Amino acid sequence: MSASARGLFHATGKRSKPVHTRDLLTGEIVVAPALARRAGEFYATPPEPSRALVAAELSRLRTFPAIWEPAAGDGAIARELESVGLPVIISDLVDRGCGAIVRDFYDFDKAPAAAILTNPPFDQCSWKGAEARWIYHALERLRVAYMALLLPWGWPGAAGLAHLWRRFPPARVYLMRWRVDFTGQGASPALNAWFVWDCTHRGAPALLMLDRADARQFDMFGGAR
Repeated sequence: MSASARGLFHATGKRSKPVHTRDLLTGEIVVAPALARRAGEFYATPPEPSRALVAAELSRLRTFPAIWEPAAGDGAIARELESVGLPVIISDLVDRGCGAIVRDFYDFDKAPAAAILTNPPFDQCSWKGAEARWIYHALERLRVAYMALLLPWGWPGAAGLAHLWRRFPPARVYLMRWRVDFTGQGASPALNAWFVWDCTHRGAPALLMLDRADARQFDMFGGAR
């Protein structure tokens, strides 16, 4: 892959918009002109998206001898999987100190495990510039039996993806009903979802909802669920 796991909120635009965030010392709300970008475009995945998906998919995940995290970053997702007893194989293009196999995703001609769960580089999952290379590589070349990708909720509507959607429709789509903060500088206004491909699934994709399992979910929607 061309980059490690990325924060998905800024992948659809060239500039970040001004954001409101809270000063950790004073508690005051301050306005930042734009979110600071990080070296290598690396943004670790916060624990909540992984925990929510694992809670929903744990019985299926346990059917695999191991789960492959091929955009491991600093190991954030792998740690969540391991916390519930799932064996994990981790790899990444960049060594970020978590013991990952340092190898380009596209250099694998055989998957280390039949199941993938990751926050992939978004630019490799869109059509423009990459022709959804990540997804075709996983499902067409590596022929994994299961794959869960954390992507923007609006990803299926992107131009050029109609053929992919027809050929490889996901089994389940989990919309996360909260806005994920990938940077610690404020959550994106966009929603994200887990797209799950599962070789055992038959029929149309199922749309499901994931709630954050803490009190902040209630607050983010103004007291309404």
